[in-house]
Amino acid sequence: MAYACASRYAGRYVVTLSVDQVMFRQPIQVGELVTFLASVNHTGSSSMEIGIKVIAEDIRTQAVRHVNSCFFTMIAVDDAGKPTPVPPWQPGTPEEQRRHAAAVLRRTMRREMEQKFAATRAAG
Repeated sequence: MAYACASRYAGRYVVTLSVDQVMFRQPIQVGELVTFLASVNHTGSSSMEIGIKVIAEDIRTQAVRHVNSCFFTMIAVDDAGKPTPVPPWQPGTPEEQRRHAAAVLRRTMRREMEQKFAATRAAG
């Protein structure tokens, strides 16, 4: 799902750089209809954060539940497999602006964690 969303947006082949904040909110029951919703939340020069929201529906009662969310960082690549630019994404709706602000925060947190891990490796 993340691949399809990112590849369609970039118009290119994409690869997964990372997956984070996989949040299982509720279990999916046997027989429920599962729907995946994907959205571009943020773009960098060649990267895109793709948000995935998983919805489960009890077909008999039509009760719908948000059961899982996660965030993929995808990189657009050229025919040689090298990172290539993606179009900048600008949020328009209030929901897009909310998702974008949260993506910026997650990006900052990922960079801080990378720096802490690098410092830990250098000290060891």
